[in-house]
Amino acid sequence: MEKSIFMEFQHTTDCDLYISAFGHSVTEPMHKAGPSVRSFYLIHFILDGQGDFYVNNVHYHLHSGQGFLIEPDNQTTYISDQNNPWTYIWVGFSGKKAREYLHSIGLTQETPIFSSAQGDKLKKYVFDMLDHNYSNRADSYRLLGMLYLFLSVIAESQTDKLEPPSGNTYVNHAVSYIQNHYSLPVTIEEIADYVGINRSYLSSLFKKYTGLSPIKYLQNFRLTRAEHMLRVTDLSIESIALSCGYQSSEAFHKVFKKTAQISPKEFRSLHRERTLKNQSMLRQKKEF
Repeated sequence: MEKSIFMEFQHTTDCDLYISAFGHSVTEPMHKAGPSVRSFYLIHFILDGQGDFYVNNVHYHLHSGQGFLIEPDNQTTYISDQNNPWTYIWVGFSGKKAREYLHSIGLTQETPIFSSAQGDKLKKYVFDMLDHNYSNRADSYRLLGMLYLFLSVIAESQTDKLEPPSGNTYVNHAVSYIQNHYSLPVTIEEIADYVGINRSYLSSLFKKYTGLSPIKYLQNFRLTRAEHMLRVTDLSIESIALSCGYQSSEAFHKVFKKTAQISPKEFRSLHRERTLKNQSMLRQKKEF
């Protein structure tokens, strides 16, 4: 018995990730797939039973709760057990970041095996794909969402196998969080929770790698964005303040003047004058 769907979509090479195939199979004893070569990445997860997986002359005997990755252009064969044939789900996908995503969670053709205690979740996501395989925009987004959830479960199961992030990695993640959330009333506790360390450790790492505390980096980034908006937009100062994470124009005015030594309004006027002068000089050069 087999319930499976193979789907091909028209995608450009700009897609980070897209689904090629997915399904659920209950195999007969000694059921054999291969030897064959795939054109996309393919992950199987064993729900029940056992079998053998062969890739590049390496043999793995696998059982329920385990899964295996097949990378493109690698010859593979997998055979269900004679006495306890396996039942598995599978998802195939491609995309310009597919390899990067898989390697980031510790799956390569050299290390293709993983284990997960959350087989019920993986099964749920694949069966959701099977129930929403119609050629419409809504299902296309849903299928991609299920694929990311599928990969998230595998990533969670691989955490113990991966090297812990370096201090610089924590800081890079924190900086990305600040740059994406500076317009919100973000706290240092939220940033520390996001990167997975406590506040004091984050502060010490930030000081080591940037020379600033997290709160000072956040303040500087907000002010830098505010200066840019004062130069190039006609937004009101109140709108700029709110867009840069300040709760009021008064609070923004106070912080800005303390740092820049002039008010936001004066800063805007000064840089507008410089901009007009530069534009006038460029026009005069063109005339000559």
